[in-house]
Amino acid sequence: MALIQWSENLSVGVGEIDRQHQRLIAMIGELDTAMREGKGKDLMGKIVNGLIGYTGTHFATEEKYFDQFAYPEADGHKAEHRNFIQKVSEFKGGFESGKLGLSIQVMDFLSDWLKRHISGTDKKYAPFFNGKGLK
Repeated sequence: MALIQWSENLSVGVGEIDRQHQRLIAMIGELDTAMREGKGKDLMGKIVNGLIGYTGTHFATEEKYFDQFAYPEADGHKAEHRNFIQKVSEFKGGFESGKLGLSIQVMDFLSDWLKRHISGTDKKYAPFFNGKGLK
């Protein structure tokens, strides 16, 4: 069973961002499957790097719209992004050095953070962006 699955309840009403959220969810699922199937470190490393790269792309998309539309809660939202990137970078460093393996706890962290972030923080900007014509 997937840690997190896309549903319309996670939609923020902005097609581009919803598609990115769907991709992030799929990537977490790919990483979870690779971990549970005991795939090699190289393959899991590629998936981790892809997830980190795509997360950066996604955060940049959101932040571009924050700046474009002067979203009033942008600073706090950007801080959440920075904190997540720092945490995942620490995880990546531990994984690459062999000090940390992929574990259910790490997968739970990724899944839970994304669910909470979309359902809470991201949902807050939905009416603001929709009111600016972004759908």
